[in-house]
Amino acid sequence: MFSKTASNWNTFKYRDYRILWVILMTGGVASWLRILGFSQWLLDETGSPFLVGLIGIVQLVVQLPSTLWAGTLADRTDRKMILAAAHGITFIVLAFVATFNSTTSLTPGLIYLAIAIASGAQTLGSPSRAALIPGIFPEKEIMAAASTDTASQNLAAIIGPLLFAFVAVNWGLTEVFFTCAILCLPGFLGPFLLAVSGRTDEKSELPKSQITETLEGLNYVRKHPILPGLFLLDAAITTASFYREILPVIALGLFAAGASGTGFLGSANSAGAIIGGIAVLALTRIQAKGLIVLWASLAYGLFLLAFGLTNSLITGMILIALLGAADSVTVAVRVTTVMLTTPDKMRGRAFSLMYVAAQTSNNIGTIWVGFWAGLIGASSTMIMGGIISIAMTLLILLLWEPIRKYRSND
Repeated sequence: MFSKTASNWNTFKYRDYRILWVILMTGGVASWLRILGFSQWLLDETGSPFLVGLIGIVQLVVQLPSTLWAGTLADRTDRKMILAAAHGITFIVLAFVATFNSTTSLTPGLIYLAIAIASGAQTLGSPSRAALIPGIFPEKEIMAAASTDTASQNLAAIIGPLLFAFVAVNWGLTEVFFTCAILCLPGFLGPFLLAVSGRTDEKSELPKSQITETLEGLNYVRKHPILPGLFLLDAAITTASFYREILPVIALGLFAAGASGTGFLGSANSAGAIIGGIAVLALTRIQAKGLIVLWASLAYGLFLLAFGLTNSLITGMILIALLGAADSVTVAVRVTTVMLTTPDKMRGRAFSLMYVAAQTSNNIGTIWVGFWAGLIGASSTMIMGGIISIAMTLLILLLWEPIRKYRSND
C-alpha cells in the first residue's frame, strides 16, 4: 500500500501541474493577505466591527453571480486566458490599494470597491483552473491531483496568516498590499507557459448566449445522477457546522479560551486538513468513491459531536484536526467526481455550481452557527451540528443510490 500511495505523489512529474500548483500556492497566500489586510485596515481606520463584517456581505453579493458567470465563461473561452486575467486584475487592484495607502488617500469606500473587484476576480479564475486539471492527468491520477490541491490550499491557509503577521508587524499594511500584488504575478504569467489546451474539446454548432449556456449548466447538474446529492450533502453539513469564521466564539464557549485558544484551534484545523489531503492519496486505488464521501461525512459528524462534548482544549485541538482531515477527504473526492463524471464542455459550469453551493452554505453556516451559539451555547450548537451531519449523511446513504453505488474507472 505504501508504494502505491507514494507513487500517487507523482502529480509533480507533470510540468503543467507544477505551474498550476505554483499559481495555486501563490494565489492562496495572496488571498489570505488580501482578506486579512482589508479587514485589518478597516478595523484600524474605523474601529467598527460592523464595517468589517460588511466585507462578507460585499463578497456574497459579488461572488454568487460572478461564479455562475465564470463557469459558463470557462466553457466557452480559453481557460488559460481567464486564469491569467483573474490574477492580473487582482494584481492591478492590490497595486492601486498599496499606492493609495502609501499616500494616505485610501478610504473605506475604495476598500469595499477593491474587495468587490478582487473577490469577483478570484471567483472568475477558480472554475477555469479546476477545469484544466483533467487535461493534464490520466484518469487514474486525477484524485491524487485533487488531494494535492486540497492539501496545498490548506498549507496556503497556514502560510498566508503567518506571512501577513510578519509583514504587517515589521513594516505595515502598505507592504502587505504590495506583497499581495507581487504574489499575483505568477498567476498572471503562469498560464501562458501551459502546454495543455485551454479550450473545451467540443464546440456548439450555433453560438448561444451566456444566459442560455448558464441555464444549460444548471439543467445538466440538476439531471446528473450524483452531483446534486454530493452538493446537497456538503451544503447541509456546512450550514449546520461552519465554525471557521467564528472560531473565537467557539473557543470561548467551549474552552473559555481567548485569542491564543482561537489560534491553536485554527492551526490544528488547518494542519489536520493538510494531513487529510495527503491521506486521500491512500484512497486513490479505491473505486467506491461515493462511499468514501459518505463514510468521511459520517466521521465528520461523529467528530463534531465529540467536539461539542469536550471541555479540554487539547482534546478539542485533536478533534478539530480530525474535522479538518475528514472535510479534506470529502472535498478531494467531490472535486474528483466532478472531474471524472462531467464532460469537458460542461466542466466549468459544474465547478461553478459546486463553488456557489459551497460559498452560499459557508455564509449561511456562519449566520446559523453564530445565531445558535448565542442562543443555546457553543457546545449545544456543535452537538446539534454533529447530529444533523450524521442524520443527513445516513439519509443520503439510504436514499441516493447512485452515490452509494458510484465507482470510478481507475
